[in-house]
Amino acid sequence: MSFDVAPESYQRFMGRFAEPLADRFAPLGDLHRGERALDVGCGPGALSERLVALLGADGVAAIDPSRSLVEAARARLPGVDVRRAAAEDLPFADGAFDAALAQLVVHFMDDPVAGLSEMARVTTPGGRVAACVWDHAGGTGPLSTFWDAVHDVDPDAPDESGLAGSREGDLARLLSRAGLADVETVTLTVRVAFDSFEDWWTPFTLGVGPAGTYVGGLEPDAAATLRERCRALLPEPPFTLGATAWGAYGRV
Repeated sequence: MSFDVAPESYQRFMGRFAEPLADRFAPLGDLHRGERALDVGCGPGALSERLVALLGADGVAAIDPSRSLVEAARARLPGVDVRRAAAEDLPFADGAFDAALAQLVVHFMDDPVAGLSEMARVTTPGGRVAACVWDHAGGTGPLSTFWDAVHDVDPDAPDESGLAGSREGDLARLLSRAGLADVETVTLTVRVAFDSFEDWWTPFTLGVGPAGTYVGGLEPDAAATLRERCRALLPEPPFTLGATAWGAYGRV
């Protein structure tokens, strides 16, 4: 699995969902002009861009472990302090931010509780820590059709349903274990339009994330079989798909 990919590949694969999700997720930080926010696992900068619109570039910092995505975020967001780092070891002082947010990241942390605890450490007392993860386990995430097709042709294939935070209540439990108080859960749903089947399918061939890794490991005949099974499960194009993420937040 890799997210150290060309930024344009990430954007084609997940960016079209992550961009509108950022509009829904950013308000969970409960931020106001003059405050500071940290975007943990910023990718190419979808959430950071929304935070900059609210707080200004000097009010936002961001980290990501992917060198290529850090470079993309820096180019997209001049003036934002974007660093290459892991969530479990944030390079910031205690209480440096009024809120810390992680969009579509917790399920890929090596240690989600440690990562969320670090987010709490760098957030001022009374500040908010928020996270969101696609509903991979409930069948309403953006990759649900893909994984349904995979299991139709390869029933024993691993998917993303067991990743941290992808089931109802998971994020709230993780935030509580990390020491956050007054934890609340919300659902965040976006809709994305596709002009054709190829518009939907091609991003899965770009090697991004677990789905891209799975496709990349298939022999050509198996990939073609999966491709046609996906086509059979999707509506006739053009079509619009909904995608739901679990969101949760708590106070330090």
